Amino acid sequence: MADEIQHLTRAFSGLGGLGVDEPAMVSALAKWRRQPEKLSGFRKSFNGFFKDHGGNLMVMWAMHPWERDARLAHHVLHQAHPAAIVVEIACTRTAEELLGARKAYQALFHHSLEEDVAYRARDKPYCGLLVGLVSAYRYEGPRVSEETARAEAKALVAAVKSAGHAAAKLVENDDVVRILTTRSKPHLVETFKHYKEIHGRHIEEDLGHEETLREAALCLATPARYFSEVMAAALSDGADHHAKEALTRVAVTRADVDMDAIRAAYHEQFGGKLEDAVAGKAHGYYRDALLSLVAGGK
Repeated sequence: MADEIQHLTRAFSGLGGLGVDEPAMVSALAKWRRQPEKLSGFRKSFNGFFKDHGGNLMVMWAMHPWERDARLAHHVLHQAHPAAIVVEIACTRTAEELLGARKAYQALFHHSLEEDVAYRARDKPYCGLLVGLVSAYRYEGPRVSEETARAEAKALVAAVKSAGHAAAKLVENDDVVRILTTRSKPHLVETFKHYKEIHGRHIEEDLGHEETLREAALCLATPARYFSEVMAAALSDGADHHAKEALTRVAVTRADVDMDAIRAAYHEQFGGKLEDAVAGKAHGYYRDALLSLVAGGK
């Protein structure tokens, strides 16, 4: 393993201006999938490197997930990016992963993630929701109270009917914010199932007027579907800069988590293979790196 780490370290050294060994990096990316101990060894040998090259796909891939999420959130909050990335981090990570990102954020930026979200989003109607999401430490066990899930589904239906098309009113509703920011993901899956039975529509259809609410609901209950939509938008002909950045972000952050489920969701929603879409849009070693993350050995 030491030889592999040394080889990758030499490949990365070109980012300082000496020329990057891109084939070596892509090869390592393909071989090191789901081998965090190798990435940990590489990070220790390249201490202090990530601060200056955080936007590079290979650097993002090699970075510790907690630091990567902290840097992604900080970049979003200080560069007027869409709030979706913060929603992703808050809603698709485990309780421990989110807590780790919050610790990393404090260590790196000398503020808490929660206070920066509260300050940066203070004029937005979704501020309370976003602060609650990043502050959460959800129960992750399997137990769900069917009675409570049904009751909260009815509360969500009532909130949606009361708000009508007033998105700000819905995102500030106390029941909506409480349910989305505190309940476990299995509980929310059951709640949303009851919502569909009661109201005849999927909840994300009724939350579409407030994008942050819709993103939170999808990320919490059906993350693969959410990420397949993000990838499709990034690969579309009219994709803007933020949408294109999502291609790298999702490939890196989900490769070892649920990429198989994302590919399946993409095929179900858009009728094609995600890896084929990536191959048709990306070029050169960037395409090779993306395909290693998206398709792996498949």
